[in-house]
Parts: sequence; C-alpha cells; structure tokens
Amino acid sequence: MQNTYSTSQIADKFGLHPNTIRLYENWGVISSPERKPNGYRVFTDEHIKQIEIVRLALRAEVLQNGLRKQAVQIIQTVALRDYEKALTLTNDYIKNIDKETEFSKAAIVIVESILHNRPMKAGTTLYTRQQAADALNTTIDTLRNWELNGLLTVKRKENGYRVYDESDMQTLKVIRELRIANYSLSAILRMLNALHVKKQINVGEVLNTPDDGEFIISVCDKLIVSLTELRADALELKQKIAAL
Repeated sequence: MQNTYSTSQIADKFGLHPNTIRLYENWGVISSPERKPNGYRVFTDEHIKQIEIVRLALRAEVLQNGLRKQAVQIIQTVALRDYEKALTLTNDYIKNIDKETEFSKAAIVIVESILHNRPMKAGTTLYTRQQAADALNTTIDTLRNWELNGLLTVKRKENGYRVYDESDMQTLKVIRELRIANYSLSAILRMLNALHVKKQINVGEVLNTPDDGEFIISVCDKLIVSLTELRADALELKQKIAAL
C-alpha cells in the first residue's frame, strides 16, 4: 500500500510552493491525483517519483534544437504512465544530446582550421556589409548584431561606409560557425579576446570555460560542458523511468 500525502506535504518534501504542484498537474507532467470528498488532492509515492523525474528532466537549461521539448514530452508520457514509450523517448533524447555535442565539437574543428589558415595580412579585397552578408549566407542585421556585441570592430571608408577585409571575413566565418553550433555571443567574444592576447589558444577550452569576472553565465557560455551535464541527467532520468 502506498503512502499518501496532501498537496502541502508533497510541496514541503521538495521545497516547492503548493501552487507549483498544482501547476505540474495542470501542465500534465504528473498524473492527476485522486481527491477526497472535500476535493482535497491525495498524492502517493508514485507522484513523488514523477516529481523527481520532472525536476531532473527540467534542471538543465539547454534549449536548442528541441531538446527542452523532448524533455517535456518524456515527463508528460511518464505522467500518462506509459513508461515503455517514455523509455523510448528518453533513448532518442540521449541520441540527440550526443548529436548536439558532436556538432559543437565539430564547430571547434572548423574554427581551428579557419584560424590556422588566417591571412597574415589584411589583403586588398574589401567587402561592403551587403557583400559580406551574402558571402557568409547571413543577413545585414546579423552582422550588425555581432558588431554591436563587440565581436568585430568594422573599418570605414572616407565616405563612412563600412568595409570588411579578408581578415575581417575570416573572423566573421569563425563567428558564424560558432553561432550555428549555438555557442553564445559571450563565449565567442571570450575566444576572440583570447586570440588578441595569444595567437595560439585551445579554442575548445576557452569557449567552454567562462572567466571568473563574467557576471551572468548561461549554458551556451560553456556549451559542451552543459551538454555533458545534460547527458548525465538524461541517463539518470532513464534509470528512474525504468524503475517505475
């Protein structure tokens, strides 16, 4: 026979507000509890396990390419008590985390190649902002955003128009590859600043090691580290679901 708990008891167990437990029910991430004649909810040990799974699945903040949606789908399936399907979804989730991790690592390899082949001199070829955007298959607004965030200081002609030389284009290629792989602007700026200090750096290490002085750190400021932590959570999630 399972133990039973009131809403406040189960909320206290997890250090949550009772309204959060009710939200979990409304969102469909835990099974709807039975109710007493007076309407009070009656939770069981099964609900405790479900809430443990919810908190584990949503602990990480990695959002790219639908990973968060997959996590939500898993816990909603657990709430429906379809544990076999939940395990299948979790296995798919782990595979997609692995793909994102490999994608992030591949971007580092590409960036290292670009940096290795950087022109020693600026060169004579100049690109307008539109030409640069077209060459990189991106938009003027994207280039403007990168510039506003300090990733590149753009040169100007006498008439005030921005121009990009070959060295700038190489830098923009680096930024593009890392942004496609979901590295944050902060991580990219950290790497570019490191390159100004030293010509040879460990790109992967710099991208995934926030500086002590960085006030706010997001998961994409240490992307591979965050994905590694997410995978560990996913494996634990799989174990908890298998035990239901």
